[in-house]
Amino acid sequence: MPLNGRVAVITGAGGGLGREHALYLARKGARVMVNDLGLDAAEAVAAEIRAAGGQALALAGSVTDAEAVAALVERTLADWGRIDILVNNAGILRDKSFAKMELDDFRRVVDVHLMGAAICSKAVWETMRAQQHGRIVMTTSSSGLYGNFGQANYGAAKMALAGLMQTLAIEGSKYGIRVNCLAPTAYTRMMEGILPEAQLQALDPALVSPALLPLVVEDAPTRAIVCAGAGHFARAYVTLTEGCYIGAGEDAGERLMAAWRQVSDPTGQVVPDYGFTQAEREVASAQAHAATPD
Repeated sequence: MPLNGRVAVITGAGGGLGREHALYLARKGARVMVNDLGLDAAEAVAAEIRAAGGQALALAGSVTDAEAVAALVERTLADWGRIDILVNNAGILRDKSFAKMELDDFRRVVDVHLMGAAICSKAVWETMRAQQHGRIVMTTSSSGLYGNFGQANYGAAKMALAGLMQTLAIEGSKYGIRVNCLAPTAYTRMMEGILPEAQLQALDPALVSPALLPLVVEDAPTRAIVCAGAGHFARAYVTLTEGCYIGAGEDAGERLMAAWRQVSDPTGQVVPDYGFTQAEREVASAQAHAATPD
């Protein structure tokens, strides 16, 4: 029971992947607050956990509603006194090609995925800082990391969650807060019609949830992006190539085109510790070039 004594809040946990997350973390010893838009769905999952001998509560509310999220956090703290784990799982799809997509559908998807995760993370942040312990998991996607036809809104929101993870991990490090991303591939209602039925059957959501465990235990990493589906697990990285110095001048763009292969060469690429690494390398390259006689 590696999560014995820990308290987890899971959004969008009334069905699909969120339900599997809730059942899995409960089996590992966590007390689970099950959140979903519908109370009946959330309570059904909480009842499953209790029937199996675990501890669970259910509370309905949208992750885009800051007051509802605050009530969720208050109820969890009132009953269990702490929040150790937040899994930002709630999400929606409004798939269409960008040419046919209404901007309202773009905003709605970004609102639920990105703003919902930000609202929930903000709501638990001070509690985690005060207890010097916290584990936050953002749900990103290959659609955000690599793109997918018809998912400009979803992909934009999911890539934004990776950026949110990067900064919260840096800001939370001295308070024992570790923040990571999970990129799942699972057969849920959101996946119907996207893949052939035979492939969907291999993508049991239960096969994704074990990816949560290394991200929420005591010695969890931070700033990791874990890709999981069909029992397969991998890591994704945002890297920076070594590049080369081009300098200034009217023909800088043309010289960059000529050096494009060198600029793109992955040999020697790094995973930056923080965003300013890019600026540091650029300035160092310029200074080194200035100090080197032609």
